[in-house]
Amino acid sequence: MNLVPVSFDSIRIGQPLPFPLVDEDGVLLARKSFVVESRAHLEDIVGRGRGLFIDVSDSGALHRAYVDQLQTLVRSEKSLGEIADTKLSAEALRKRVVDDERIDWLDLQVQTNYLLRDSNPETFQSRLVRIDDILSEQTQRNPDGTLFALIHLSATETQLYSATHAMLVSAMCSLASREVLGWSESIDAIVRRVALTMNVCMTDLQDKLALQVEPPTPEQRAAIDNHPKGSGDLLRTLGVGDPLWLEAVRYHHKLPGPLLDKTPAQRMARLVQRADMFAARLAPRASRVPISPAAAMQACYFDENRQVDEAGAALIKAVGIYQPGSFVRLATDEVGVVVRRGQNTSTPRVAVVVNRSGMPTGEPIVRDTSAREHRIVASVPHREVKVKINLERMLPLTATTATDRPW
Repeated sequence: MNLVPVSFDSIRIGQPLPFPLVDEDGVLLARKSFVVESRAHLEDIVGRGRGLFIDVSDSGALHRAYVDQLQTLVRSEKSLGEIADTKLSAEALRKRVVDDERIDWLDLQVQTNYLLRDSNPETFQSRLVRIDDILSEQTQRNPDGTLFALIHLSATETQLYSATHAMLVSAMCSLASREVLGWSESIDAIVRRVALTMNVCMTDLQDKLALQVEPPTPEQRAAIDNHPKGSGDLLRTLGVGDPLWLEAVRYHHKLPGPLLDKTPAQRMARLVQRADMFAARLAPRASRVPISPAAAMQACYFDENRQVDEAGAALIKAVGIYQPGSFVRLATDEVGVVVRRGQNTSTPRVAVVVNRSGMPTGEPIVRDTSAREHRIVASVPHREVKVKINLERMLPLTATTATDRPW
């Protein structure tokens, strides 16, 4: 056995254990699926042996249980102090989110949500760097899987809106900056962090508006209008001194027109603004339904003067007209979810989830839409597809081979 110590806070009271608990000698204390009824019950279990451990092969289950507990705390509006005190006892488990190719996207949502509410200059940038490193590494390792996870989460839930939105905009901008615009690695690093922090001064408001049925109040509208400057000012107080970063945040809702006419910071701001528009239109709100990813992308393709927008066009070329995580209807009348970008922007690989009779498929069937018989005939809004997508099951289909890489 390769044992890892766990803390009391990692164990959910009243819920079946997702892993067996053992002591440091490997002696079984509680079997998998055993229900710990109370804190006193847990203390009694621990008192039977020496310490509380699990086999490292079960650490993934522990990690998911811990993340589930964090989400419960966030959604019940617990204080940051209470959330911060809920810890995994082993750094090795926390490190899994970087090392394990099966990244836990729900955990990264929670981490990003916590970052965007961190007002401590001593911790903000270190948390930001850690999250940016995780997201950037995953975007480079498996760009299709990253887009699939974030577009799926953006289009299907309203919880943790700000965090999901920031991650999706960051990933999209990074793909466009590197794969299409050819920006340097240093500029790419800045644009990713601009995307993650552009709305930092209105995180609470963003999350409230996602659940608010009524139109924004005059006070809320003023906060929305002033947030580029407010976010820039807040970032400075949190220790951010990079002038390109701060300028890009302050201008990320302005400056239409060609990228060539702009300063480096303004180019980054424009790219972020177009990705921001796409992601916002994709996400559901209590006050409106989202539009399809294809329609959202088309909206960012044209600028305020109805001219082709250079930044918007770069985003489309980077992520495709039909992005991973979006639904499409094929010429066969099957409905599928895009799992990989294709050789061009309109011919992705699609996993069929609804057959031509309108029934869910038992197993996803991957189609190459560059073949005429499997061509895409329409984009399908998420709300019209009644099949529930299992993220862990679908993500392996996003792995890209050498012949699948886009353009």
